[in-house]
Amino acid sequence: MTPLITAITILCVLGISLGQILFKKAAASIADATQWQQWVFNGWLITALALYGITTLVWIWVLRHAPPHLAYPFMGLAFLIVPCLGWMFLDEPIRWPTIVGGALILAGITVTARAS
Repeated sequence: MTPLITAITILCVLGISLGQILFKKAAASIADATQWQQWVFNGWLITALALYGITTLVWIWVLRHAPPHLAYPFMGLAFLIVPCLGWMFLDEPIRWPTIVGGALILAGITVTARAS
């Protein structure tokens, strides 16, 4: 993959990860899940869906220009980024199993990237 495609791929992963945090904020802001207005007029949810939509379109562009066996392993980075964003913005703890699992995922991505 070229450096440009690699950078755009990483931006996709960041977008997906940020979308997860926005979905969490949306869920926390819904006081009564039976009220459709709580869903339709939820700014966090609208922003998350828009970000996911844009990121999906960019991801399709990435897949047009990079083989999936090279691009897709980068999506594993979301398993590292989402807990870090949750810790930074939602005050959620990061536990040792998450760190160990994240390190294994990062090692797998490194092996995949170097093998190609």
